Amino acid sequence: MKLEEYLRKMGDDWDERARQNARHFIVNDKLEWNEAEFYASGDRTVAQEILNDMINICQDKDPKQMRVLELGCGAGRVTRALAKVFGEVHGVDISDEMLRQARQALSDTPNAFVHRNDGATLSVLPDLTFDFAYSCCVFQHIASYEVIRSYVRDVGARLSPGALFKFEVQGCTSVRSDPSETWLGVPFSLAQAQAMADDCGFELRYHTGMEQESFWLWYFKR
Repeated sequence: MKLEEYLRKMGDDWDERARQNARHFIVNDKLEWNEAEFYASGDRTVAQEILNDMINICQDKDPKQMRVLELGCGAGRVTRALAKVFGEVHGVDISDEMLRQARQALSDTPNAFVHRNDGATLSVLPDLTFDFAYSCCVFQHIASYEVIRSYVRDVGARLSPGALFKFEVQGCTSVRSDPSETWLGVPFSLAQAQAMADDCGFELRYHTGMEQESFWLWYFKR
C-alpha cells in the first residue's frame, strides 16, 4: 500500500471508530465511558506519566511558560489534562471526527489548541517551537515504520535543543502487523528504537517496557 493510501485509510478508519465509540477506541479498558470518567482517565495518565517526570520534562523551566505538543490527541482526553499543567498545549490528529469531539471538550480551555494533520508530519504547525512533546496510545496503532519515523523526525525539527519527546511504541517484537493495519502497529526492539533516535537527531536516554505493548522511550533533542 502506498503511503498516501495508508494515510487516507488511517484517517477514514479513525473517523469511523470515533463515530462508533470514540472513548472506547481511545481507552479500551471498558466499552462504555461517561464523560466524567473518560476525562478523569486523562488526568490519571498525566499524573502517572507527566507529573512524576517533571525533572526530565521541564528541565528547570516553569511549566506555565512551556509550549507542549501532543501527537494523536484524539478526543482531547489527555490534551485537557495537559492544559491544566502547561501554559500552552497543541494537539494534532488525523481524524476530523476525533477533533470535532476534542474541540467540544476543550471549549472552555483557552490554552489548548487542536489541529488536523496529515498523519505523518507536522506541516500543519510550520512556525511553532515546543518545549516538550508527548504521545501515548498512538504509535502502537501505526503499521508503518516510515510514518512513525516521519513523525519523530518532524517532532525533532520543532523541539527546542535538549527538550524531551516522551512516547510509547509497540514493544512486543513477536507481533506481525499487516501493512494496511490501522489498529495493530509495527513492533520496535531496543536496537530499532536506538537507530530511530540516532537517525532523527535524538538521544535515547531512558526506556521502559521493552518487549511489552507499552514500550516507553525518552528521546532528548540533540
